Amino acid sequence: MTLDLCLYVDIDCFAVTVLYSVQELFVKERGMIADDTNGGAMGNEDSEPESNHSDDSFTEEENRFNQMMLDQRKMSVIDPNCLPDRPQAVTFADVTSAAFKIKNGVVNTPCVRSHLSDLTGMEIFLKKDFMQATGSFKERGACYALLMLTDEQRKKGVISASLGNHAQALCYHGQRLGVPVTVVMPVVAPIMKVQACRRFGASVIVDGNDMKEAKRMAMLKGRELGLTYINGYDHPHIIAGQGTLGLEIVEQVQDFDAVVVPVGGGGLIAGIALAVKSLHPNVKVIGVESDRCASFSSALSCGKPTPVQIKSTLADGLAVPLVGYNAFHTARPLIDKMVVVKEEWIAIAILRLVEMEKCVVEGAGAIGLAAILAGHLSEFKDKRVVLILCGGNIDTTILGRCLDRGLTADGRLLKF
Repeated sequence: MTLDLCLYVDIDCFAVTVLYSVQELFVKERGMIADDTNGGAMGNEDSEPESNHSDDSFTEEENRFNQMMLDQRKMSVIDPNCLPDRPQAVTFADVTSAAFKIKNGVVNTPCVRSHLSDLTGMEIFLKKDFMQATGSFKERGACYALLMLTDEQRKKGVISASLGNHAQALCYHGQRLGVPVTVVMPVVAPIMKVQACRRFGASVIVDGNDMKEAKRMAMLKGRELGLTYINGYDHPHIIAGQGTLGLEIVEQVQDFDAVVVPVGGGGLIAGIALAVKSLHPNVKVIGVESDRCASFSSALSCGKPTPVQIKSTLADGLAVPLVGYNAFHTARPLIDKMVVVKEEWIAIAILRLVEMEKCVVEGAGAIGLAAILAGHLSEFKDKRVVLILCGGNIDTTILGRCLDRGLTADGRLLKF
């Protein structure tokens, strides 16, 4: 058999379907393996034959290609809760269930009118979710996901990959609820977040150049040890938990016109949009990303989650190369506008929040204000707008550089 192929192979769990399809092209051509329904599931062993098998009916080149496909399948795993071809839409009932279950485990954070209102020409309200015990909104989803585990899953423990905030939330609530937690953090994760996870008694593995590599390592480790993998932004229970923030906003601010949400993997905006739109369909939901990691905007343009190349950004908590399939499926029909901002505006926003609100937030937490200061939301002049200050875990050294950068961009600091 002669077959010319031009194939881009992305060795990642998201490409397993592609790899399997290509393998089937060969094996079904020869009447070999008919099906393998269990391969890649967390905690299950692959059921295919030994990968060193070769068949005389194949050419040497075809055998090598088959071998590569089988090896890659053995090194790949699928998250059964986050499937690209079967995305799950989270419901409003899921969010209300999460709100009831986590009410004694997380802080109902304040949402107050901001001094920035006069500066911006809008009536701005700040939802201060950086006041959670671990400094970010991630506690909501992490707490709910852990509470929804079976007794067997709680006993064995959980694993996840995170740049920091999800890891801290999972470690904190794991310690509180008696669930063993392992987290894999890429080498670019802020050191203060790595140290915080260790203080909560978790097993911390720092490895992988980015979130993509860290996630793959975490899923492989989870399969090896029988741990439950909890995706930090796309697990349905995570999305439902984040939606409780939206329910609180509705109770705290009357007649608001828009809510501006930081966007990374998409779990936060999916949950908030679902909660807010279910109760107030006319409220506008605005998503904001850094121009260095605009993965959700790319997904909207392509009609589906699509990998993007990310660069170093002040909003490191939003640096996700591929948005969640469940998050995208849930949020896409509910989002009214996506905005992409430059790094300079994030720095200025951090500076403004420190100076005018005495709030120290990370880049992801300041990005909503950055969109307003950059003039991207001028249609909301004289309107009531809620900003989500989603996290305050910023390294002190990075904070100093951000303030310098903001002062420079503001024309108040000159460097020679």
